[in-house]
Amino acid sequence: MPELVGSTAQMASCFDSPAHARAGGRPMTAIAPAEQSAPPTGDRRLLLGVFAVMGLVMAVWGTRMPSVQRVANLGTGHLSLVLLGAAAGMVAGLQLGGRLADRHGPSRLLVVPAVVFGLALALLGQCRTLPTLIAAAVVFGFAHGLLDVGCNVSAVHCEIAFQRSIMSGLHAAYSIGALCGAALAAVTTWMSHEVLFAMVGAFTVLAAATAVPAVRTTTSLDHAPERPEAVPDEAKPAQTSHTKVWLLSALAAACLLAEGAAADWSAVHLHSLNSSEATAAAAYALYSAAMAVGRLAGDRLTGRYGAPALVRAGATLAAAGLGAALIAGSAPAALLGWMALGAGLSTAMPALITAAGRGGPRAVGTVATIGYLGLLAGPAAIGAIASLTSLTTALALLVVLTATVAVVSHRALESR
Repeated sequence: MPELVGSTAQMASCFDSPAHARAGGRPMTAIAPAEQSAPPTGDRRLLLGVFAVMGLVMAVWGTRMPSVQRVANLGTGHLSLVLLGAAAGMVAGLQLGGRLADRHGPSRLLVVPAVVFGLALALLGQCRTLPTLIAAAVVFGFAHGLLDVGCNVSAVHCEIAFQRSIMSGLHAAYSIGALCGAALAAVTTWMSHEVLFAMVGAFTVLAAATAVPAVRTTTSLDHAPERPEAVPDEAKPAQTSHTKVWLLSALAAACLLAEGAAADWSAVHLHSLNSSEATAAAAYALYSAAMAVGRLAGDRLTGRYGAPALVRAGATLAAAGLGAALIAGSAPAALLGWMALGAGLSTAMPALITAAGRGGPRAVGTVATIGYLGLLAGPAAIGAIASLTSLTTALALLVVLTATVAVVSHRALESR
């Protein structure tokens, strides 16, 4: 991952669109043959920055949410309405983003949405009433959805131009950006969330504003080269049936349900095993670190073994690791189990997004939308099952889901 400070100008340069030539209803960028022969390393660096900053913003928002709740004097029910507003906005942004990327090219979703994303974060820091918080959260989520589609569809095109897997590394940048955001929020607890949100929001807006010139010279973000013979099977722009899109969506929902459960229930799980507060908090940190490391190695492993085999092996590791931890019922085993879940699922979403990209931007939007619904449903599903049975039984749902991913993913990820 590039350093956040050093890559600001690079990241920002992907926030505008080159001229598009419409051909067959798809956006195309005029590229000289000589330009097509070289991998677009500049475009990749730009996307690394975009993913990292998106992770940074989301982590700062999430980790400082208790401050937002306290200042606005919100109860748990009212806070859930704010989060629901952000979720509704994101789902709408993901769906609209797929259509806009299909029609105009994904790079056009990297400028205005990024500016709005940063401004909305700053605005969330200034809101003091429930209605204003909900309104700002809807805008925040909507911009996030548009930016998410723009990043992932651009990444699919860039990966095809590279003729090898790069998606996992791009998603690793998001994970590392989120870790940096969480660390930033932790070391600035002396600072009000209003100031922190304003600073991070301003950083995002400035990055977008200073990046315009470089996106105008992009060579790969808005078009997938028609050279399937030179492209790895995992990245070939083949047709994707509606059935496969829905299968990919279901797998994304399963993976992100597990991710949402890890975020909200890993610490609770450790606490139920009589762990200290510090040990309980370490569970999600270890999960996140394992996922980031797995994604950093994911592109090389994908190139060596192929996405279907890698995702199947990873999901098997996740199911076996967490399952063994639940059976053992000890804190050390639980920490290792959450690490196994993070490492095992680290390459799943990048592979699913790449596979969805064969069906075009709308397929990416559909997979992202259904996956995000799984992310939202995960914590609630675990809580509901735990209230009827036990937390251990509820977490066994994650074992079942990851085992299902291991069994089914090969069919969804095969290129034909």
